[in-house]
Amino acid sequence: MFKIIESIGKYTLLMQKVFSRPEKRRIYYSRIMAEMEALGLNSIGLTAIISVFIGAVVTLQMAITLESPFIPQYMIGYATREVMILEFSSTVVALILAGKVGSNIASEIGTMRITEQIDALEIMGVNSASYLILPKIVATVFFFPFLAIFSMLIGIAGGYFMADITGIMNPSDYVEGLRYCFYTNEITYALVKMVFFAFFITSISAYCGYYAKGNSLEVGKASTKAVVISSIVIMICNLVLTQLIRT
Repeated sequence: MFKIIESIGKYTLLMQKVFSRPEKRRIYYSRIMAEMEALGLNSIGLTAIISVFIGAVVTLQMAITLESPFIPQYMIGYATREVMILEFSSTVVALILAGKVGSNIASEIGTMRITEQIDALEIMGVNSASYLILPKIVATVFFFPFLAIFSMLIGIAGGYFMADITGIMNPSDYVEGLRYCFYTNEITYALVKMVFFAFFITSISAYCGYYAKGNSLEVGKASTKAVVISSIVIMICNLVLTQLIRT
């Protein structure tokens, strides 16, 4: 318990250091653009592949489960839309990105710590925490919501193609289900969650890498620790935000 409190304290102090003493804006702008490409654009392919298959599978499963003359077919499209928007495209995609992006951040910063590159930045008078971590946080907080929207669209499209290709239901009924009881605040809810998830994934992974010690083996341990802690925090954050926003 004491170790958890100590870790939370170190994390808080690191975040205070990250958001203080910013370096030149020109340098930050170029680094943010580079991080958007490395952490955001490079995740589009993985997000697309997973989303399209999940959308197709959810549609197939719902068509099998809701096969009843008393349940209208458009409920399949409705259920697919709700699954993709409310949970998959925000929470599940965030868990996937925690594994891909989080481990990347932890290993990158951890390697810099082990090889004493961070110490060299400190000696030169550079705020290493702000210089290394802040651009990553800004890039992910800005870009991850776009990944969530992209995932929603691709997943819903995957469900439509599954309905059309396999003939399990009429595509027009699927589209009707997408329109049924649609509220825009559902998308707002998903995007708000994604902003929080992006911040915690990046900051926790950076924290694990920043305080890595020992040899190169510790970098791997830091990456694993970052993914595990980020995943746990995402689930807790998901529960809290759902309680605050949806009720």
